[in-house]
Amino acid sequence: MTSNAGPGGPSSWRPNPVVYELNTLIWLGEVANRVGAPVTLETVPANEWDDVVPQGVTVVWLMGIWTRSRAGRDIALADPALRSAWTEALPDWTESDVAGSAYCILDYEPAPAIGGWDGLDCARAELRARGALLMVDWVPNHVGPDSPWLQTDPAAFVRGTADELAVDPGAFVEIAGGVFAKGKDPYFAPWPDVVQVDAFSPALRRLAAEALCRIAEHADAVRCDMAMLMLDDVVAATWGDRVGAPPARTYWTEVMGAVHAQHPAFRFIAESYWQREWDLQQLGFDYCYDKELYDRLQGEDVPRVRRHLGADLVYQERLVRFLENHDEPRAASTFGPLHRQMAATVVVATLPGLTLWHDGQAEGRAVFTPVFLSRRAVEPADSELKQWQLRMWKLACDVRVGDWSQREVRGWPDNDSAQALVASTWTTGDSFTLVVVNLSANHADGVVNIGDSVDRGSRWRLTDLLEGDSYLRDGAELADHGLYVARPGWGAHILRATPVAAVSSVVNESESIDVDG
Repeated sequence: MTSNAGPGGPSSWRPNPVVYELNTLIWLGEVANRVGAPVTLETVPANEWDDVVPQGVTVVWLMGIWTRSRAGRDIALADPALRSAWTEALPDWTESDVAGSAYCILDYEPAPAIGGWDGLDCARAELRARGALLMVDWVPNHVGPDSPWLQTDPAAFVRGTADELAVDPGAFVEIAGGVFAKGKDPYFAPWPDVVQVDAFSPALRRLAAEALCRIAEHADAVRCDMAMLMLDDVVAATWGDRVGAPPARTYWTEVMGAVHAQHPAFRFIAESYWQREWDLQQLGFDYCYDKELYDRLQGEDVPRVRRHLGADLVYQERLVRFLENHDEPRAASTFGPLHRQMAATVVVATLPGLTLWHDGQAEGRAVFTPVFLSRRAVEPADSELKQWQLRMWKLACDVRVGDWSQREVRGWPDNDSAQALVASTWTTGDSFTLVVVNLSANHADGVVNIGDSVDRGSRWRLTDLLEGDSYLRDGAELADHGLYVARPGWGAHILRATPVAAVSSVVNESESIDVDG
């Protein structure tokens, strides 16, 4: 067993966390197949825990641990569109493979199938023994139609009338004699299997704070689903007079404050869209999804990638960088050719902030699995890609130390290929690491400005941590003129630069970086 624990110990948060997301039910099913017997989180073999905490991973997200709504599952099973999506993902599925949506929750109790609270505590202990923390889900904006909260605290939900239910049964539902609004966001039709909470309701906030405080006794963080839907302006625009005027304190400020009063180290991570990341950070979120970077990498819009990485560092250090997760298509299908996936991976893995990696991403899985299913299709694993990804996680852990800065890359009048290059440095002590990635399918070269990172009076050895090559450069030359780099399509450099005390003034031709590719 390899521990990732740093100086702060296995229970402390480290800068620039690396999160590995597991679909818990699918993982447990596959572990059971490997060992030939049913398993819960209490009985997972040690080697399986080793595999989900490779070197460099500091947090494991056990997605989908809560007790799922039985009523929501019945609604889903009757939905032709969902059944079609399940068939596309898993052609031989049966109803026994349908657990119900991981985000249509009956109660914030760990499901019996995973081992309940004892199983979750066991998982946390196994992760901590390997130097990793535990993250679980929080779904702030809706519950399943059989949630006990609807019986005990109906005032915590958005209400409707019998007349509205009769006119629009797709938007309302009757439960125990009351009419409630189905969950929705402002841009789409209501979700058929969930009931909308009232973010402005004191009853809802009390329920949320109580549940989250209990979760914080057993986990280290929550990933908050669709967190921006609980912002005051979004709630008001979506529900209007049904919820009234917002209270003096926002939902997130009040709920997070209640949790932090008892568990100050507990972290909140926001799934966030619509460019609301900054707003959520100001309310106290530790990290927010960086969907902007994902979209710009997917669209091969390198100038916009550069502009995005030029944002304030305080903002960037609290972003979640990712290429896939359970809500997005698999990176192997989105980013296409293997070398393009690898180039995007180098960018994401070496940026400041939290990086998120999805189970199966390293093996090149291409089939998207809906969160309703507890089994996924069998796909061949790309063992070479997995070894490369494992190496990248470890490498990124070593690289992302010190001060980060994006670097200017310039070309010249008859060469604009430099526009495809994205460059940055991590500087610590008297050394730095330069990351350069070509985000195009064509050869690109240019000059990287790294003047303020180098001592003019030293020679510098630059070692490519990806390929193992080593180069010597004069400090004054680097400071005055920059570093010339050339990369093939989707190619990358990760260059560790250290000053060399005494070297020959003659640089061997074989040590020149000024070559194509």
